[in-house]
Amino acid sequence: MKRSIRIFLILLIGGIIGFFLIKNQTKSHSPEETIHYRTGNLKVEVFYNRPAKRGREIFGELVPFNQVWRTGANEATTFWVNQAIQVDGSLLDAGRYSLWTIPQPDSWKIIFNKKMYAWGIDLSTQEAARDEAYDALIIEVPTQKLPETVERFSIHFEKQNHLHYMVLSWDQTQVSFAFDKLNKKT
Repeated sequence: MKRSIRIFLILLIGGIIGFFLIKNQTKSHSPEETIHYRTGNLKVEVFYNRPAKRGREIFGELVPFNQVWRTGANEATTFWVNQAIQVDGSLLDAGRYSLWTIPQPDSWKIIFNKKMYAWGIDLSTQEAARDEAYDALIIEVPTQKLPETVERFSIHFEKQNHLHYMVLSWDQTQVSFAFDKLNKKT
């Protein structure tokens, strides 16, 4: 009995150590980033991991077209907003969402999902972990071809003509969507 307990403890400790070693190794290739955007009383925060191109063909190859992508690497990307907003003209309630995308050659679907996921993929199937039953909002936006290659997947915010934009860029592809406060005074 004591021997079984020792073996179990050794395996458990070894598994925990192995998990953290693998996690740290993947973080060195796709570092974490948290970005904040604030305008007036509107606050937005995005957490994501930033994989690098490293000479690979990205969209259509590494990230297949017409399949759900975790929108980065490692953990699922999260999007938090402190108040209800309009995203590309549609209502998105205040809260935290996992952010998924479905890249296509000429457009991407952007998906805000109410469920939080420990990791961006199901490790047994290697497919996106998203459960579509929790989708809160799906929009589709056109892609833009960039003149320069973006080596590391990036998300940033911009403000143009009184609208706020979240911009996703990698390789020579960029997508963006507009968002704004609901009860904006004019």
